[in-house]
Amino acid sequence: MKNEDVRLRELFFIFFKINMFTFGGGYTIVPVIIDEFSKKKDLIAEEEMIDIVAIAQSGPGPMAINTSILAGYRMRGMCGAFTCLFASVLPCLIVISLLYYVYSSVIHIKLIQTIMECMAGAMSAILGFTVFNMSKKALSKHRKFGASLLIVSILLAFFTKISTVLIILFAGLIGLIVFSIVEEDKIC
Repeated sequence: MKNEDVRLRELFFIFFKINMFTFGGGYTIVPVIIDEFSKKKDLIAEEEMIDIVAIAQSGPGPMAINTSILAGYRMRGMCGAFTCLFASVLPCLIVISLLYYVYSSVIHIKLIQTIMECMAGAMSAILGFTVFNMSKKALSKHRKFGASLLIVSILLAFFTKISTVLIILFAGLIGLIVFSIVEEDKIC
């Protein structure tokens, strides 16, 4: 289902702006994308945007780029997907090229080192806020099961030497099995 109301130029500038001025990676960009397309412009429903983010997360590659491609495809098909891809990659290329030259000349300054450490703390807070908001929506249907799986996963990650990747894979597999059984029971 395409949204012909939004022009390709507008999509390009929205994603260019988001990717140019939002720092911290995919999870920090997600709330900005959701806010821009669901709340400000009302182009995609918030639930559908969360589904797009979930799909983007499961694919290979950077989540912000995947989200951009899927949102562009949802609104304007293949042309929208390519436009959003280009708009999302271009700021990265510009910023990384500029930062390479600046960073190599100023990293030895103590103030710059302190600023970089502070940015890391701020990004952690933004990531925590994003995870909280996404989990609030995701756990709305199966609160007890999701919360217990989350707590068990956190405890395993902190108090055992089990790889975080394995914990995530097993939690996903458990969720898939449980919800497959729940859906089968609803059908029968």
